[in-house]
Order: sequence, then structure tokens, then C-alpha cells
Amino acid sequence: MIVYLRRLAAKERTDQADRHLAGYLIFIAGAANAGGFLAVQQYTSHMSGIVSAMADNLALGDVMLMLSGVGALLSFVAGAAMSAILINWGRRQHLESEYAFPLVLEAGLLICFGLLGSHLARHQGLFISLTVMLLCFIMGLQNAIITKLSGARIRTTHVTGLVTDMGIEFGKLFYWNTSKDIPSKPLVKADRKKLKLLVSLVFLFFAGGVLGAVGFKQMGFAATLFLAALLLMLALMPVLDDIRTKLRSRRQ
Repeated sequence: MIVYLRRLAAKERTDQADRHLAGYLIFIAGAANAGGFLAVQQYTSHMSGIVSAMADNLALGDVMLMLSGVGALLSFVAGAAMSAILINWGRRQHLESEYAFPLVLEAGLLICFGLLGSHLARHQGLFISLTVMLLCFIMGLQNAIITKLSGARIRTTHVTGLVTDMGIEFGKLFYWNTSKDIPSKPLVKADRKKLKLLVSLVFLFFAGGVLGAVGFKQMGFAATLFLAALLLMLALMPVLDDIRTKLRSRRQ
């Protein structure tokens, strides 16, 4: 188990580690997205809807709602930028935890949200704006992690791209290659391994959304503490390895 956890967020990547980490993160994203919707009646994982809402609100003359969308968009960008900063800093320092640092930050933000959410909710207007911006920051942070470590092959906070890729692979799967096809052209074949990954990621986002909504309904803001605990578990071993390395170097 320790070896498995060490590989999940380690500096040295494998396809299996990328797939498994993506599965955990997309589950967490689905849960946070659904729980956040119950808290503020707005999804925060996909920027397409937020940008569209900004355009609608500007056209309708509701400048305040449009500016709220701008804040959400900038928060997502800031989260992705922060992830890139932490990963590149860890890389320059030759740390095993270069990908674990953003996970720890995400866990810390979810802990703050879980502990302070019920108090902030008393100030409804401020609470909604801060919550949307916080969740968008978290989503940008997380999406950038898996984007960088997978070479932009996987996203975890929205399923539009995943479903599009699923459709492409299904199209290849059901394509009929005939004898009339030009021999010099390769046969159309689906990447079944990729299709399996895409289906599993979409399912995990959905499952996370269901459990996140149920958890928020039953436990309120405290439900995010379980998501934070899962993130800390994913990041723990690389961080501990770096701490041990630092302590050894000081003793020498």
C-alpha cells in the first residue's frame, strides 16, 4: 500500500500511476462540484458555462452578475497558475513531491471550506461569491496538476472533452473496414485501452457527484473534510520522502 501511494503522486510517472491518480482526482472534482452546487446553486468545474453566463448577463445588462463570472474565471486561471508555479518550483528543487504540493494546497483549501463554510453562509451575498471563487480556484488547481503530469492527455474537472474523445473512439470502434478500402491506408481501429479509461473517468466523475451531493445533504460543509483527507493520503508519501531527505542532509 505504501509503495502504491508513493507512486501515485511521485515525480517519476507511469501510465498506470497517471490513470489511477486521474481516477481519484476526477472523483474528488465530481464530489466538490456537486456539493458546491448544493451550497451556492452553481457548478464551478467548467468554464464554458461560466463564460456563456457572463455573455448572457452582459447582454441583459446585469453587470454585477457578469463581474461575478469574471471573478470565477480569474479564480480558475489563478488556480491553474498556482499549480504550475508549485510544480515548477518543486521540479527546480528536485523534489519528489513536485506534484504533491498542489494536492496539499487543495486539501488545505477544502479543509478551510469545510470548517468555515457554515459561518460564512450567514453572510449570504459574500458567501456565494467567495465560495464560487474558492471552488473555481480549486478546480483550476487540480485540472492543471493532471494536465501537466499526463502531458495534457487527461483532464479531471470537466467531462466535455472526455465525452468527445469517447465519441471519437466509439466511432472508430463501430467503423466497418471493407475490402474496398485502399490497401495503403491503415485500418480504422479504436484504442480500447483509451476508451476504457475515458468511460471509467466519466463514471467516476458521476459517482463522485452523487456521493458529494449526498454527503453535503447529510453532513453539510463537513463533507469536504473527507475529500481533503483523500487528497492528503494521495500526497503524503512523496512529501514524507522529501522531509526524510532534508533531515538526512542536515545530519550529514
